[in-house]
Amino acid sequence: MPTKPKKTWIVIADGMHARIFQQDRRGAPLMPALDHEMIDPAAHSFSRDLKSDAPGRTFDGAGGRHAMEPRTDPKTHEKQIFARRVAALVNEAASRRTFDQLVLVAPPKTLGELRTQLGDLAKKLIIGEIDRDLVKTPTPDLPKHLSDVLS
Repeated sequence: MPTKPKKTWIVIADGMHARIFQQDRRGAPLMPALDHEMIDPAAHSFSRDLKSDAPGRTFDGAGGRHAMEPRTDPKTHEKQIFARRVAALVNEAASRRTFDQLVLVAPPKTLGELRTQLGDLAKKLIIGEIDRDLVKTPTPDLPKHLSDVLS
């Protein structure tokens, strides 16, 4: 009895954009899995625009006031939030059995952030990872970049 073709989702992301493709069987063309790209609303903002005008204040034991530095750069924080949004979408699709296999493509920091945010089910479906930024790669050129993990 022939085996059912495995539906593969390919998540191509960076810290501000995500494109998700679907391949219905090995060698089939890549088709968009969503009807839109995911774009972080803060993608084109400057770090200075993502934080308040003045740092918070704290008091020391002697009654002096000091400015508090943010724990993370606002742009880095926005990228982490965006990675959580992408992972949440993938987790939801995995729980609905929308795909059978998963490929993650992202620069190293984004790839690591996605990995930490994915649930156990989605993690079990990962068949490959590519630590490169291919978000702006034209769709017709993607298969040659993905051939190692989709073969």
